[in-house]
Amino acid sequence: MITLISPNEFKTIPWKNGLGHTTELAISDGGNLDDFAWRLSIASVVNDGDFSNFSGYQRNLVLIEGAGLTLDHRNGDVDKLIQLLDIARFDGANKTHGSLLNGGIKDFNIMTKQTAFSAEVNCYSERQNVTLALLADSLLFAYSLTDTMMVNTAEGKDCTVPVGHLVKLQAKNSPENSQLLNVSISGKNMIIMQLKVNACL
Repeated sequence: MITLISPNEFKTIPWKNGLGHTTELAISDGGNLDDFAWRLSIASVVNDGDFSNFSGYQRNLVLIEGAGLTLDHRNGDVDKLIQLLDIARFDGANKTHGSLLNGGIKDFNIMTKQTAFSAEVNCYSERQNVTLALLADSLLFAYSLTDTMMVNTAEGKDCTVPVGHLVKLQAKNSPENSQLLNVSISGKNMIIMQLKVNACL
């Protein structure tokens, strides 16, 4: 199943720490800021500061605009995001502090509850065609910063994804159909996210 989510459907949500706002692109069914299985969002950061506490969640953060950001996780780990689509992966429980390198930035956030989902996030700056196998019960999202994306599935379903839109794909899972869904996504400056149900569930 392919679902195209337009910017008109995005929501503006206050940060958990009250120091700014984020644009929520999508969230798990029934989820809210304090309890969700997964969440995709875009945040504008205009000042240095501490990140909200998301204990129990894994975070993937991608630079999508601006000169860069340094993340000091206060545990000896430091991530420096300088190039477009640079990515940092860290525990939401870290006492992370963000320092801007030269003015404000925007970042794309993928957060997953550690007991529910694991996220595989890949970024593609050059134009290319990416082929993936989507497992039953897992979710696949793709977002393009600058160019229209094309999504094709082995079932013959195609979708044109305009710039700034989010596409969601989910394989059907039933006693009659538990096969992989083969997906092809073409474009550039893409963020492709596969969310897999943790085996412990």
